Amino acid sequence: MKDVLEDIERWRTGGRRVAVATVVEVIGSGPRGPGATMAVSEDGEVAGSVSGGCVEGAVVTEALDVLSTGVPRLCTFGYSDDEAFAVGLTCGGTLRIFVEPLDW
Repeated sequence: MKDVLEDIERWRTGGRRVAVATVVEVIGSGPRGPGATMAVSEDGEVAGSVSGGCVEGAVVTEALDVLSTGVPRLCTFGYSDDEAFAVGLTCGGTLRIFVEPLDW
C-alpha cells in the first residue's frame, strides 16, 4: 500500500475519485501475495500492482465500475475462470481481490 500513497494523495488533492484493489487471498500459486495493492483514478491512471501484470487490465475495469456504482466488490480470478485465463492468469492459482472506492 505504501507504494501507492503518493499517487492517491496527488489524485485526491486534484479532486479525482479513486478505487483501491487489494489482494485478500491467494489459493495455490499466485504472482503477488495478500496485501498487494493497486489504486485506480477515475480517469484510469494506475499505481501499484495486484498481479504483476496478468490480471491488471481486468482489475482496472472492475475498479472503474466500482467508481461508477459506488459499490465495493470481491472479484475472483483463477485458472479455471475463462475471463482470467484470457487476461493471462496461467499460474494455476486463484486470486481474490477486494475492490472498493475510497471515501474522502
